[in-house]
Amino acid sequence: MKVLLLKDAKEDDCGQDPYIRELGLYGLEATLIPVLSFEFLSLPSFSEKLSHPEDYGGLIFTSPRAVEAAELCLEKDNKTEVWERSLKEKWNAKSVYVVGNATASLVSKIGLDTEGENCGNAEKLAEYICSRESSALPLLFPCGNLKREILPKTLKDNGIAMESITVYQTIPHPGIQGNLNSYYSQQGVPASITFFSPSGLTYSLKHIQELSGDSIDQIKFAAIGPTTARALAAQGLPVSCTAESPTPQALATGIRKALQPHGCC
Repeated sequence: MKVLLLKDAKEDDCGQDPYIRELGLYGLEATLIPVLSFEFLSLPSFSEKLSHPEDYGGLIFTSPRAVEAAELCLEKDNKTEVWERSLKEKWNAKSVYVVGNATASLVSKIGLDTEGENCGNAEKLAEYICSRESSALPLLFPCGNLKREILPKTLKDNGIAMESITVYQTIPHPGIQGNLNSYYSQQGVPASITFFSPSGLTYSLKHIQELSGDSIDQIKFAAIGPTTARALAAQGLPVSCTAESPTPQALATGIRKALQPHGCC
């Protein structure tokens, strides 16, 4: 059975995208099509802030892109040496909060110790931070232009200072239409389509509706988390599956259930 995942490929240590592997274990043939591209912004300003850990109570990373922005700052400004020599240790003396294992893995690669990765989404991370945080200094939050306000609002309501800086913006992937056309012409209508973000849904839905035609009612739509599920529902699409956590294992389990006769997860 063929399933479509609207995300870019990320190889793990085994040289394969973990979503393709996990779905393959259930006999599902997954194809990945990227729907988002990113442009980095304000890197000089972010780099300056990373150079002054003494001004902050800690860091918050809620997306892999924000970590990539930090990596770019270290590379572009020749900060790698000073990062290894002193900055990394100073940040590690503070809390580094993250959402999800994918983000946590990238943060650990730049040498930072993480906490909160098991929270799964921004709402739960905000609650976790509120239960732990006592620093009077603001938390530094590098984020994208489409960030939701739930985390900043929750922290503010609980008297926790935070300083956000927009370090990337989300734009449509230039190859969405062509890649979807090729997929549908070669593979036909997939049994399931998974969306990984509200913006990914916004940029791809029209093409999917046009290509699927009347067969769209047969597709089981899946979401990587509750925010994306709400975006699907807002477009009038039935949500057959919401992954219990944003992991390949949880998504594969959910899609398998949804594709079983009378299945729902």
